[in-house]
Amino acid sequence: MISERSTTAGRTLRAVRSTSAPLTYGLIALCCLLFVLGPASGLTPAYGTGQALAAAQRAYFRHWGVVPSDLFDGPAREALTPATALFVHGSWVHLLGNMLFLFVFGAMTEERMGRIEFALFYAGCGYLALLGYAAANADSEQSLVGASGAISAVLGAFLYLFPRARVTSLLPFLLFLPLRFPAWVVLPFWVAVQWAAAEQAGDGPGVAYLAHLVGFGLGFVYAWVRYGRATRVKCSPAPAPEGENQP
Repeated sequence: MISERSTTAGRTLRAVRSTSAPLTYGLIALCCLLFVLGPASGLTPAYGTGQALAAAQRAYFRHWGVVPSDLFDGPAREALTPATALFVHGSWVHLLGNMLFLFVFGAMTEERMGRIEFALFYAGCGYLALLGYAAANADSEQSLVGASGAISAVLGAFLYLFPRARVTSLLPFLLFLPLRFPAWVVLPFWVAVQWAAAEQAGDGPGVAYLAHLVGFGLGFVYAWVRYGRATRVKCSPAPAPEGENQP
């Protein structure tokens, strides 16, 4: 349950609990719908099976995803791909992992920012995160898809706005026991894992750890500059599950 540490915090949290977070849930629904209708889900007969399906998936990801070499040297339409790539996912695991994080952290962040600001924040930070990743791998011809950069920005903003929120986490080195930690412990730990993974990654795109880090940093800095210390909610929101990060 929620610990209401002050009258102001209590009113804020009651408002958060009663909101439907339409934009967050709409983004989740849209990403799921596009995935089911696309070739990556394997559920649409029009894309065929076997080699035909694999070819359709590659063409789909290349058309709607970010291809760093094309982004900087290709036609003007490629400038739109960091936006379209936010709604494309490569597998069921990729989709469900990203949507879990958005479900857990998106609603409260949307409530604090408001719908319009949250929409611009999500799209802008997601675009810049993928753009930063592409710039660091400018010669790569491998496509990059997924909402991880935008969702990482949501995590960064959540950490600043709700540092004492307690999040239920499943830690593999503790036999996946569900333990509750404040956001200021969980999310910086997540950043450290991403940083270590990015340092170990080879040349060229793979898992977009750099996009995660860029997005998280953008989200945290935005919340810091936009809201300042006086507007942070010092409370312990209801526990929520934390999923594994996805590319």
